[in-house]
Amino acid sequence: MTTHHYDVIQEQGAVPIKLWTRGVPLEDEARKQLQNIAKLPFIHRWIAVMPDVHLGKGATVGSVVPTIGAIVPAAVGVDIGCGMIAARTTLVASDLPDNLSAIRSAIERAVPHGRTAERHARDKGAWENAPALAVEGWSQLVADFEKICERHPRLKNTNNLKHLGTLGTGNHFIEICLDEDQRVWFMLHSGSRGVGNAIGTHFITLAKEEMRRWMINLPDQDLAYLPEGSQYYGDYVFAVDWAQRYARINREIMMRHVVEAMRKAIAKPFEAQAEAVNCHHNYVNREHHFGKNVLVTRKGAVSARKGELGIIPGSMGAKSFIVRGLGNEDSFCSCSHGAGRVMSRTQAKKMISLDDHIAATAHVECRKDADVVDESPAAYKSIDAVMEAQKDLVEIVHTLRQVVCVKG
Repeated sequence: MTTHHYDVIQEQGAVPIKLWTRGVPLEDEARKQLQNIAKLPFIHRWIAVMPDVHLGKGATVGSVVPTIGAIVPAAVGVDIGCGMIAARTTLVASDLPDNLSAIRSAIERAVPHGRTAERHARDKGAWENAPALAVEGWSQLVADFEKICERHPRLKNTNNLKHLGTLGTGNHFIEICLDEDQRVWFMLHSGSRGVGNAIGTHFITLAKEEMRRWMINLPDQDLAYLPEGSQYYGDYVFAVDWAQRYARINREIMMRHVVEAMRKAIAKPFEAQAEAVNCHHNYVNREHHFGKNVLVTRKGAVSARKGELGIIPGSMGAKSFIVRGLGNEDSFCSCSHGAGRVMSRTQAKKMISLDDHIAATAHVECRKDADVVDESPAAYKSIDAVMEAQKDLVEIVHTLRQVVCVKG
């Protein structure tokens, strides 16, 4: 008899919920949100819940939701295709300069990040004049984008090319890390930026309108769905797939700009493709599970098929992991996408002092100001506990600790 590493919630009139949450907190609101999702009529088999689970907008972060015949736009959310890219370099720790602040500044100059809040001001998080790599990347995306805009014209006037190759805000970051052998890695986290947000928001609104039109009562308005064959289902699947391609190219462009900047800042010549991983953790994918073709929505979860490499970052100041999937079908071959928040951003700003943040990130060259305390390690679960809870989903290949962190 096999022992399972997960617990199950089974309610009447709902599919089971399998939770890889042993030894990590699960808030009541997240549990209630999961129970609402489990009542939807088109879930295939069960829902899988990762150890970094926490309450999300629309659907629970850290959930894997396989559906047949319908899709829930809010379960994917508005940061479509958000994910990670990592590249191992041929550099080692001793090749880095003693003072890392110049390196951090070089990255900050190479990649637009953050956002200018004032209206009519130039947004520091967007390109004024898109560089060659962004123009080239956009040329692979523009034809399908025009197809989407023909049917949904309001998506045309969005930050698309201007955001390609830019970081954004919130939990998006660029890091320089060292692995267990003191080798240097570059790693970054971002998604489909302004245009992905516009696509997500637009289709969530359309799905809610459709539910009202068909008078379908839902346990939660945010679970509004688009049934296969309906007017917007095909449009949404096409648009999501496009936003995911945009996100992947966005990460590749930033990585190339980081490498270029580092070549100027570090005297020693190096290569940066020794090992590379580029994975989404907010996305929809067509997959085959338990005899059926399904759409798998991973919101804050990473694909972990057997042998597949993935990235599980800790918070700034904590360690991160390059992992290899074990192909566990019970989780629909998935793993967590990070440590998972234990405090909301508002709560973190109240609870974590600037001194706490400075102490927790003492070993990292990063921002130490009041605007980033909501990203401080204390706002997140213990990454070690999260990894322990999913040891039947992935094996650890590399353990990384960051020495430089650029935040949007």
